[in-house]
Amino acid sequence: MTSAKSARRPHHWRRDLIELAALFTAVAVADAIANMIGHQPDGPYLLIASALALVATAAFHTWWARRHSHAPPPTAGGHSVGLSHHTVTDNAAATAAAALVTTPAAGPAPSDEDTVLWRMRTTVRDAPGSLAALCIALARHRIDILTLQTHPLAQGTVDEFLLRAPVSLQVRELSRAISAAGGSSTWIERADAHDLVDAPTRILGLATRTALDAAELPLALRQLLGRCTIHSLPAVSITGRAAGESAPVEGMLEETVMRLRDPSGGAITIERPYLPFTPTEFARARALVELDARLGPRVPRSEHVLTLPEGNEITVRRADRSDLAAARAMHDRCSEQTLRLRYHGPVRDADRYLDHLLSPRFGRTLAVQTASGRLVALGHLLWDGDETEVALLVEDDWQRRGIGSELLGRLVTLAVEAGCESVYAVTQASNTGMVAAMRSLELPLDYQIEEGTLVITARLDATPVRSLPPYEQAGR
Repeated sequence: MTSAKSARRPHHWRRDLIELAALFTAVAVADAIANMIGHQPDGPYLLIASALALVATAAFHTWWARRHSHAPPPTAGGHSVGLSHHTVTDNAAATAAAALVTTPAAGPAPSDEDTVLWRMRTTVRDAPGSLAALCIALARHRIDILTLQTHPLAQGTVDEFLLRAPVSLQVRELSRAISAAGGSSTWIERADAHDLVDAPTRILGLATRTALDAAELPLALRQLLGRCTIHSLPAVSITGRAAGESAPVEGMLEETVMRLRDPSGGAITIERPYLPFTPTEFARARALVELDARLGPRVPRSEHVLTLPEGNEITVRRADRSDLAAARAMHDRCSEQTLRLRYHGPVRDADRYLDHLLSPRFGRTLAVQTASGRLVALGHLLWDGDETEVALLVEDDWQRRGIGSELLGRLVTLAVEAGCESVYAVTQASNTGMVAAMRSLELPLDYQIEEGTLVITARLDATPVRSLPPYEQAGR
C-alpha cells in the first residue's frame, strides 16, 4: 500500500530543478576534465583506458549480481539444513534430502536403458545430517533413491536403500563414496523389478501366503530376510534323540543367527553369515511365526484328476500328517527293492521317516490316490537349508505308467514358484526310472556319483513356470 501511494504522488518542482542542476554540473565537470586531459600528449589514451575500466567494472558488477541473486534463502536462525533419522524414515524424505544437492556437472539423468537396480545396506551414526550426507554422495553419482528403510540399532542406524544407478558405475566406486560419506559395514547386491514393491505390501503378501499354507513359512522367511539358510529342527529327531537346544518362546537373536520357536515343536534356525540381522527384521520374522502358530496346521485341499494312458483315473493332491496311516499302508505294499531305492538305507526304518516327510514345515508333499481312495504314490519337495531335494515313491503295481514323471514335473513347478535355483535327487545308478524322470524335465542336469550313490541336480534358472494345477491356485 505504501509503494502504491508513492507511485501516485506527483513530483515536486524543487526535485526537478535539483536534478537538472546536477545534470548540468556533471556535464560541465566532464567537459573540463576532457579538455584538460585531451590537450595533454597522452590525453586520448588516458580517455580510452578510463572508458575500458568503466566497462570492465560494469561487467564485473553484473556478473556478481547474477551469481548471488539465486542463492537459496537462509533458514530460520541462520542454520544450515540437515536431516536426521529421528525425522526421516521413508522414501519421500530421502527424495527431499537428495533435492538439497545441486550438481551442475552431473548432466541429465540417465535413461531406463542405461540404469540397473541395486539393493544397498549401510550403517551410519544416528545423528543430524548423517542421512543427508549419504543422499548427497548418491546424488553426485547420479543415483536415484527409489525406497528407503531404516533399522534402528543400539549404536547407530542401518539404512537400506533400493537404488537406480548408471550401468557404468562400479560397485567399488559406490562403496568408496558411501564410506567417505560416513557409512560402514556396507553391503551391495543386484536387485530386480520384484524389489520395487514397498515393504508393507511385500510383508502383507508373505503373511497371506503363510496363512493359506503352513509349508509357506520357511519360504516366506527366506523372502523376508533375503539370502539365508533356514533349518527346521524337530523337538525329537527321527532317531529318537533330542534335536538340540530349543528356542525360547520369544525367540533369540545373535547377530547373524536367529532362533525362533516352531509352533509345531522344535525350533527354526535362520543363519545369514554375510549380513547381521537387525531387531526390526527379528520382529518381522517373529510376527510371521506367531501368525503361523495362531492358524494351526493347514494345507490346501484342492484336488486335480488325471487320466492315465490305460484309462484309469488318479487324483493328485497335497498331503500332510493326516495321511500318515495311508502312507504306511502303501509302504507295506511296496517291495524291499522299491523302498531301498527310495530311502538308501535299511527299509525297516522307512516308516519312521514318514512323520517328518509329511510335515508341511519341512517341504511339500504330493499324494496320488486311486478312484477307490488308496494311496499309490508320494512325491516330496524338501527344504534342505538353502537347497531343495525332490524324492519319489511309487507303489510297484503302479510303476512305469508316467506317475513318477507327472509328480516330478509338478514338484519342479512348485520349486520354481518358491524361487528355488535348483533341485536335486539322490538315488542309485540302477534306479533307471528316477533317472528317466529327471531327464524328461528337459533341464540342464549335473551328475555326481559317490560310492554308488547318484546325485542328479537340475538347474531351474531359466525354467518357464507352467500353469499351476487347481490345488495350488486355491487362495493365490
